[in-house]
Order: sequence, then structure tokens, then C-alpha cells
Amino acid sequence: MLERERIIEIVVAVAAVLLMLGTMAFIGSEYGGDNGVLSPEGGELLVGAIIGFIFLLLGVGIALAFVLNDPEDGLDDTDAETGSAV
Repeated sequence: MLERERIIEIVVAVAAVLLMLGTMAFIGSEYGGDNGVLSPEGGELLVGAIIGFIFLLLGVGIALAFVLNDPEDGLDDTDAETGSAV
């Protein structure tokens, strides 16, 4: 069985990809011509959507890193990095 953290990561990633696909489909349906060619405005929106998707995944990754960080792992312990014992 998958761990809780892994399931959260999968659900968030799938939701972000579905949001991106929905955005791309909307842009294609609104700005696509009858012959399947995207208008210049649609192309600009598509590039903007791709850039937005990159920033969305950046934010999601940072948020998941903070939410799923387990203090018992010792990842946030500065003494473990320096090797000094107090």
C-alpha cells in the first residue's frame, strides 16, 4: 500500500495536470479556427498557460515540501548538518 504522503503527491500532481489540460482545451476551443489552426491570440494565451503551469508546479512543490516535511526525519535539524553536539 502507498504511504499517505505519496498519495497526496499523486493527487495534487494529477489535479495540476488535469487543470493544465482543461486550460489548453479551453484555449484551443475558443481560439482555434475551423481548420484547426490556433489564432495568434490563442498562441499567446497558450504560452502564458504553459508559463503559469510551471509556476503552479513550483508553488505546489514548495507547499508540499513544507506540508509533508516530517520533523522526526531530522531534515530541519541544523545540528545534524554541522555535526556539532550541544
